[in-house]
Amino acid sequence: MTNAVELEAVSFGYRPGQSVLEDVDLGVGEGEFVAVAGPNGGGKTTLVRIALGLERPTTGRALLYGEAAHRFSRRKTLGYLAQRSQLGSEAPATVREVVSAGRLAAGGLLGPLRRRDREIAAEAIDRVGLAEHADAPLRTLSGGMQQRTFIAKALAGEPSLLVLDEPTTGVDAESQESLAALLDRLHSDLGVTILYVSHEFGAVERFVERLVLVRRTIVFDGAPSELPGIWHDPSHVHA
Repeated sequence: MTNAVELEAVSFGYRPGQSVLEDVDLGVGEGEFVAVAGPNGGGKTTLVRIALGLERPTTGRALLYGEAAHRFSRRKTLGYLAQRSQLGSEAPATVREVVSAGRLAAGGLLGPLRRRDREIAAEAIDRVGLAEHADAPLRTLSGGMQQRTFIAKALAGEPSLLVLDEPTTGVDAESQESLAALLDRLHSDLGVTILYVSHEFGAVERFVERLVLVRRTIVFDGAPSELPGIWHDPSHVHA
């Protein structure tokens, strides 16, 4: 199996003597659905930013589909939902307009979208269950529906790798469960590789194939069912 993401002996620090990650080895195969969890400040976001080539490791190397991550040649095939993805509270953009921007980013288009681009955007909106809200201003929707909109925007770019960093922040428990089930369907239907990053993993635990726990280094990498009981205590993960 080809690895979509590969980190080899990666260490990283924003300042000399201050290590955020130490000696991280991680391989994520094409088509896997993997959760990356751990405490706030434990290095999760830094890990995915290195994996995507947005930061360069202090030591070690990061590869995307076999290429150096920071020089990856097919960036348009990456879908990245960063933390707190949102528009200004007064932004008038509709769901359709936000999702259509994913086609512009993918195709480098100027001017009106082509018919095929509009169809792909509409399909992405439908996949996340927002067809009835396509022309609603984003600011009028719940937090969970706004996150679905940004996932649809990423899907409109037809990514081979979808990375979501803390996608359920500020979202109620029911919406978290709904979002996890949506990602499971997208994984099954599209075969997209998914990295789901969060300080807690309860919502996706029954869907993911692997759980990676990060506390500066990787302290667990395996099936959620193999996780030692102490790690299922949320206070331990959050600590």
